[in-house]
Amino acid sequence: KRLPLASWNLTMDEKRCMCGSFHGMKVPENYSSNISSLVSMDELRLSGLKSHDCHALMQQLLPVAILGVLEKPVRIAIIRLCLFFNEICSPTIDPSRLPQIQADLVETLCELENYFPPSFFDIMIHLTVHLVREVELCEPVCFRWMYPFERYMKVCKGYVRNKRHPEGCIAEWYIAEEAVEFIAELFFDDKTVGIPTAPNMEDRPTSGANIESVYGKDFDQAYLCVLQNTEEFRSYFVEHLEYLKQEFPKYKKNDKWLVDKQNQTFADWVKDR
Repeated sequence: KRLPLASWNLTMDEKRCMCGSFHGMKVPENYSSNISSLVSMDELRLSGLKSHDCHALMQQLLPVAILGVLEKPVRIAIIRLCLFFNEICSPTIDPSRLPQIQADLVETLCELENYFPPSFFDIMIHLTVHLVREVELCEPVCFRWMYPFERYMKVCKGYVRNKRHPEGCIAEWYIAEEAVEFIAELFFDDKTVGIPTAPNMEDRPTSGANIESVYGKDFDQAYLCVLQNTEEFRSYFVEHLEYLKQEFPKYKKNDKWLVDKQNQTFADWVKDR
């Protein structure tokens, strides 16, 4: 008689569900590799992941993919670990929250010990205990990780033309690129080659779609809708409402008129404010 599967094991149906979730994912441009191309629906596994793909998978994609699989306590423990990595890798971290983050991590690891075998807890799992202390002493993780240097190493590897002397090829091409950039800056006053100084701000849909521009009244309504759903502007709406009551005292009890007037004038008022 076969023993039942452990709580952290996936059945074949759960593997198909999880791999199907990854196979159907579409991420923004330059966010990560094309996750759907890394999923094998025949073997039900992920392969060919790079370090940054694992980082994006652990922070953002895995909590979504496991929503329909595993038992609820195991799933919650894994999601809590993913949320921990997502929080310490954010560009801004509130120092007052670091003790609570550390306490939550310790509790999460204790929950994982209830469900996963001892072989799961190697040195890499133990190192997570020290990450919060590292953030406290240094700075947020995203300013110290190695992804930019790994990407630049790919650029340097593209300079190699003679595999017997890769260092010489890299040095020669790097010096040539520096010379071209210097001449371009000196004589042409134009953008130089290499890594762009500003990110590409063009918005592109993740799949086939028609892009429509909004102008005039529709744009003003959309702009107002964004402001109304932004937490930082709540106090400005209250202040503007009091301003309207003072400017138009005879309408201060007419709520409908005040709302319409606020929708018409708030955008211009907040710009001057």
